[in-house]
Order: sequence, then structure tokens, then C-alpha cells
Amino acid sequence: MSTPTRCGWHGDDPLYIQYHDEEWGVPLHDERRLFEMLILEGAQAGLSWITVLRKREAYRQAFDYFDPVKVAAYGEDKVAELLANAGIIRNRAKIRAAIGNAQAFLAVQKEFGSFDAYIWQFVGGQPLQNQYQTLKDIPAETPESQAMSKDLKKRGFRFVGPTICYAHMQATGMVNDHLVDCFRYKQVSSD
Repeated sequence: MSTPTRCGWHGDDPLYIQYHDEEWGVPLHDERRLFEMLILEGAQAGLSWITVLRKREAYRQAFDYFDPVKVAAYGEDKVAELLANAGIIRNRAKIRAAIGNAQAFLAVQKEFGSFDAYIWQFVGGQPLQNQYQTLKDIPAETPESQAMSKDLKKRGFRFVGPTICYAHMQATGMVNDHLVDCFRYKQVSSD
């Protein structure tokens, strides 16, 4: 049995390969999962995605499975508990940003009816189908991610720069950045 052609950014880590094959680039419309990815992408700032991916289950437990209502209500005791949790990235600014982002997330849900409706507007409600040949062709940010970043910041979100927003767009399938020769490219484009 031959090994399928993949994008190549995942290396040979089985967890990373599974993430590439099953999640990355698949259009996501679940509110809680969109919140989870927003928080995890912010936690990743300055680190590699595999670092966050390895800690994802600990994050889910520590952050009440990314229930934005619960996270939005976290107080100082919970911040202290999170800072003591070796299973997550113990960065005070990122933890406080997650709480503030939960509050902003709830405000967006109230204004737009759902975070999904709000976030997908930056790509016109449909995934952008890119056709990149090599990893070096894939940009770190785009006009869409810049617009998303600007609007999220205006609404009080933090750790949402244009590069983090583009990573969020890639992870949640708002853009299909699988390389054209990757076995997932056509599968994801038909989702």
C-alpha cells in the first residue's frame, strides 16, 4: 500500500499527520469548536502548532471543553489554577486573552446570531479554494485575514493578528490550503 501524498508541513509525527488528514482545512461551523480553535491559535503565538496540538486535550479539560459561557466567567481563582496547570501553556497574557475572547465571542454571538455567521463572512460564507503548488507559495496572511484581524481587535479580541487569523482560517476550512497534489485537496474542496 503506497503512502498518500500529503502537504508535508506535518513531518512524521502521527498526531500531526492525523490532524492534517482529518481536521485541517475541513469547513467548521460548530460554535464551540470555532471558539476552541480561536483560543488554541492564540495560544500558539510564538510556538509551533504541534506544541499546542499535544496539549489540546489538557486545554479542553482546563477550559471546560471550551464552553465560552463558562470561560467568560473565569475569575482570579481560575486564572491562578490555569497558571499552575502544567498541561497547558502557562502564559498569563494568553490565559487572560482567552477569557476576554470568550466575552467578546459571546457578544458576537448576540450581535450576529452565531459566531459562525460572523466569522465566515470574511470569505463570503464559502471556503476559498486556493491552488498552491508548494509550501512556500502559501502566504502567512491575506487581505481576508487582515480584515478579520482588524475587526476582531475592534471587538476586543486579543492574540488575533493577521497571521493567527490566517492560521485559524486554514484550520477551520475557511480556506483550502492543502497543496494541489495532496490527497486531501480534492476531498476538502468537495466538503
